[in-house]
Amino acid sequence: MADELLDIVNDEDMITGQEMRSTVHRLGLQHRGVHVFLFTPDQKILVQKRSADRAASPSALDCSVSEHVKAGESYLDSAMRGMKEEMGVEGIAVKPLVKFRMNYGPNDNEISMLYEGTVDPGKVKFDPVEIESIHYFSLDELWSMVNEGEVEFCGWFVELLNWYEGKPSKMILQD
Repeated sequence: MADELLDIVNDEDMITGQEMRSTVHRLGLQHRGVHVFLFTPDQKILVQKRSADRAASPSALDCSVSEHVKAGESYLDSAMRGMKEEMGVEGIAVKPLVKFRMNYGPNDNEISMLYEGTVDPGKVKFDPVEIESIHYFSLDELWSMVNEGEVEFCGWFVELLNWYEGKPSKMILQD
């Protein structure tokens, strides 16, 4: 994974500085992230299986798109870039659902935005370097998989699903 410049933010999401991604994660500096839930017209969510060589949550199931927001980039621009880079899709209208703060793991503190949109599965061409495979599941199917515990999920994905379904979550909602 290439190092990239990220904005460092305080709890109010105000930029306080910039550092390279490797430094941000080594020191646990709070930065920005974005996630996108892409649903098919028949309400199945596109789920990615992360590649085995990813530093965080290798081979785990993740939401449709998860990205760091680069320095100077908006949440929406990052979501659009992530859909293009990870799933090969452009021009998808997304709506913001929630802005939140969460600890994603050791030294990974983020303020993130979750978006939702609709995707045509026939247009998806995922990045095989970052993503091992993609799948489409109903929310009921995902919850069965989470509850059975036989498949590994990214912790943040489960928290996002909890929030989406109105269940308790570790997410701290932002204004």
